[in-house]
Amino acid sequence: MLRLAAALALLGQGAAASAQALDDATLQALATRFDAIQPRMVEWRRDIHQQPELSGQELRTAALVAEHLRKLGMEVRTGVGGHGVVGLLQGGRPGKVVALRADMDALPVAEVTGLPFASQVKQMNMGVESPVMHACGHDGHTAMLMAVAEVLAGMREQIPGTVKFVFQPSEEGLSSAPVAGKSWGAKAMVEEGALDNPRPDVAFALHIIPNMPSGMIGYRSGPQFASGDTVRIKIKGKQTHGGFPWNGVDPIVVSAQVVTALQTIVSRQLNISKEPAVLSIGQISGGNRENIVPEAVEMVGTLRAFDEAMRADAKERITRTAESIASASGATAEVSFGPSAYPVTTNPEALTEMMAPVLKKVSGGKAMQTSRLMASEDFSEFQKVVPGLYIILGAAPEGKTPATAAPNHNPAFDFDEAAMPAGAKAMAAMTLEFLAKP
Repeated sequence: MLRLAAALALLGQGAAASAQALDDATLQALATRFDAIQPRMVEWRRDIHQQPELSGQELRTAALVAEHLRKLGMEVRTGVGGHGVVGLLQGGRPGKVVALRADMDALPVAEVTGLPFASQVKQMNMGVESPVMHACGHDGHTAMLMAVAEVLAGMREQIPGTVKFVFQPSEEGLSSAPVAGKSWGAKAMVEEGALDNPRPDVAFALHIIPNMPSGMIGYRSGPQFASGDTVRIKIKGKQTHGGFPWNGVDPIVVSAQVVTALQTIVSRQLNISKEPAVLSIGQISGGNRENIVPEAVEMVGTLRAFDEAMRADAKERITRTAESIASASGATAEVSFGPSAYPVTTNPEALTEMMAPVLKKVSGGKAMQTSRLMASEDFSEFQKVVPGLYIILGAAPEGKTPATAAPNHNPAFDFDEAAMPAGAKAMAAMTLEFLAKP
């Protein structure tokens, strides 16, 4: 944490003291190079889209990425934090280190886009065969970073420093039961040295959002994505005949009371004038027949927050509420959190201010400050180690408006492939700008 604090302090000094370092000639060169590589970027995206892989199963995608980076002459590590790939591009001159990250995994979603390259793939998800789809744009993220790697490798001799390309598995979570004590995704990559030797000075990443105008770059300082915690509650009662409920303890009735009471945590107990929060129960299971009061009911939900102290407070209140209501009815409540537990994704103010002019310039003015999003992102694990900036790429598909485009994680999700050069140019421009600053 001391190293991170020192890095943030230096970023603040740099933002105040240093003028923009990326010149017009370099920006024009980037535009020309990314326009030229656009057809291959689309080809990579469609290939990955047609052959999606669930979290923890990204073998084919990782192999594609690793082969590409090796052909570019990079030092490549594979199997980092699962199927993670790390490529190291050494510039022609010594300097700072920038990490660029893209996630590679897909979701257990049945695609309904009707695209000619739509996924027909099925894989095992939590022990059950499931359709698989890139319903969150990670196919585009991977294709864009592959393009950035090729463009910057072609400018190797002019780069004053080092670029670390981090292709991450399991951002969406897990597709099989968690192993006790074993991390996944960004956390696993950090634990296995993805940000070591050399340690980056900053990290950059982006996310495709079809509910923004195509080619628009979104950025903001402070919280960008919410924390994300899986909430698990098991209510244990006493099984009995449905006609004689007084002979048992009904966990279904107790669970209904708990669900209702949990909503008052956000609406009546958390100070949401400071930061918003969300608590949703998405799954309830219990019982197997209409005339049997079951022994137990299990609930699973999600907690989202933009403040770490509020996040911790909400967890305590969830536990106390469930346990107290269950006890009052003669039942018990077992409350746990995880395995998914993503911190708040927060962009440092100094780094955001440093890069905002670059984003505006490289996008031809198509850059805007965005609002916070209740989605969660484990890029926050990288931000715990080095200062990191997470930006948004608008990509409403052709024929759709931001309001009518299917959102992320939807079976009809798609994005405008013509927006990919804008995202790739933004990543490359931020990299060159940061490395060029003294």
